[in-house]
Amino acid sequence: MPEVVFRVRWPDSSVQRCYSPSTVVEEHFAAGEGYPVAEFVERSRAALTLASERVLARFGFACSRAAAQLADIERRAGAFGDESARVVVEAFEK
Repeated sequence: MPEVVFRVRWPDSSVQRCYSPSTVVEEHFAAGEGYPVAEFVERSRAALTLASERVLARFGFACSRAAAQLADIERRAGAFGDESARVVVEAFEK
């Protein structure tokens, strides 16, 4: 399966490289777009869950790395309580 790294800039200006085991993440985000933190988490959850399900269908096991990436995104998002805070998806790397 084609892996994708999506690079995001958090509201505190830190940059994170996030892993997806599938290109499905590109259907949930657009490069250069900013998303409210809560929406970013929801989209990440949808994309990474679907990506993991694709791995399960193909290989017979879910992607633990996608689950770990989602947990990290959820953890980091918890630090931003301001509803106006946005996460920018800067780019996709293949």
